[in-house]
Amino acid sequence: MRKGQYRFVAGFLFAPVSLYLIFVIWPYIQTFGYSLTDWKGQSQTFKFIGLDNYKALFQDDVFMQAVWHNILFLIFIPVITILLALFFAFMLNAGGRGKAGGVGGVAGSQFYKVVYFFPQVLSLAIVAVLFNAVYRSDGGGLLNGILIKLGLVDAENPMEWLNEPNLVLWMLVIAVVWHGVGFYLVLFSAAMQSIPRDIYEAALIDGAGRNQSFFRITLPLLWETVQTAWVYLGIVAMDMFVLVSSMTQNMGAYGGGPDHHSDVMSTVMMRNFQYFGKSGYACAMGVVMLLLTLVLSVVMLRATRRDRVEF
Repeated sequence: MRKGQYRFVAGFLFAPVSLYLIFVIWPYIQTFGYSLTDWKGQSQTFKFIGLDNYKALFQDDVFMQAVWHNILFLIFIPVITILLALFFAFMLNAGGRGKAGGVGGVAGSQFYKVVYFFPQVLSLAIVAVLFNAVYRSDGGGLLNGILIKLGLVDAENPMEWLNEPNLVLWMLVIAVVWHGVGFYLVLFSAAMQSIPRDIYEAALIDGAGRNQSFFRITLPLLWETVQTAWVYLGIVAMDMFVLVSSMTQNMGAYGGGPDHHSDVMSTVMMRNFQYFGKSGYACAMGVVMLLLTLVLSVVMLRATRRDRVEF
C-alpha cells in the first residue's frame, strides 16, 4: 500500500484537477491573453496592443467610479451583515434562559431560525424582482405606500428610490443584507452550538450580562467563522452583477443608473463586452477584478488573523 499510495491518490485527483485546469484556470489565462489585444468579440482577428487596455482603465471615469462603488459595498455589506447575523445568532442561542434556568435561546428561537433563513432559498433574480416591487416609484410600492400612510412622503410626488443618486447604493445594500443575513445566522448558530454551555453558565454565575458574554465569550470563540464569513461577503461585494443589472436595468444597458451612480465593475465590464463590443477592454477589467478580489481576500485574512482560542 505504501508503494502504491501515490499512484492511488493521483488516480483520484487526475479527473477533478484536469477539469479544474480546463474549465477554471485556462479561461483565466485566455482572458489575460485577450486583455492584451484589441479583440472586438465577434471577429476572429485581433492584434496585440500590450498594456494599452490597462492604461485606458485608469483614465476611464465610469470604471473608476464603479471601483469606488465596489469598495463601498466591500465596507458596508460585510460589516452590516455580520453584525446583524451575530446579534440574531447570539439571541437565538444564548440570549435567553433555558427551562432549567441555564443559558438558552429566546422563546421561539427554532421558528425564528427558519424565518430568518427563508430569504436565502430565494435566487438573487427573485430578490431583485421582490425589491423592485418594494422600491416602486409610484404609490403602489411597499416602501412608498408605508411612508405615504405615515405622512412622510407626498402621494403626488413619491420617492424614486432607485433613481436617486444618493440613495441607490443604500437600497442595493439593504437587498443584499436582507438576502444574506439568514445564511450567516445559521452559520454562526452552528458554531455557537459547539461552545460548551458551562462557559456561559459560569459567566452568568459571576454576574456577566449579555453584552459581556457576547464580547468576552462568543465573539472570540467564533472569530475563525467570522473571518470566513468576511471573505465570502467580500467576494459578494466585489461582484453585485445580478442585483445591479436586474434592479436598475430600466436605466441603461446592464443597469448602473442613474448616471452610473450604481455601476459596479462587473456591470461596466459586461456593458463593454456585449453592448459596446470592446471585448479586449472588458477582459482587462475582468483581470483587474480578479486581482483585486484575490488581494482583498488575502488582506482581510491577514488583517483579521489572531491566535485561536481553545476551550
